[in-house]
Amino acid sequence: MRDTNHNKILGKTGENLAAQFLENAGYTILEKNFRYSRFSEIDIIAKDKDTIVFAEVKTRTSTRCGHPFEAINHKKLINIYKAGLAYLQQTPLHYKRYRIDVISVIKTEPPVIEHLKDVNLN
Repeated sequence: MRDTNHNKILGKTGENLAAQFLENAGYTILEKNFRYSRFSEIDIIAKDKDTIVFAEVKTRTSTRCGHPFEAINHKKLINIYKAGLAYLQQTPLHYKRYRIDVISVIKTEPPVIEHLKDVNLN
């Protein structure tokens, strides 16, 4: 079993790789690690043209224990949605469109990054 510190470092590395991936795709990073409550945090908040994106990043060193996307459940998506609404209420900027994206990072050499846009809450 891996220690908590290793997992935190791996997670931060994955979030940085995902943010760089989004920036390379033309997104503007607005915020990282926006905390809404003890249970709800948004890893990356970015702007994609006229849409605000709330991105959850899952990082793994391999797919031996499953694909990173498999770690995202409905409850997690609902928490991201709630945190996103809180962010929209707090920001002075007004966005008509928003969505939840999920980014998978498999930290191999080179890293494998997959991006699912507009994940459905149902």
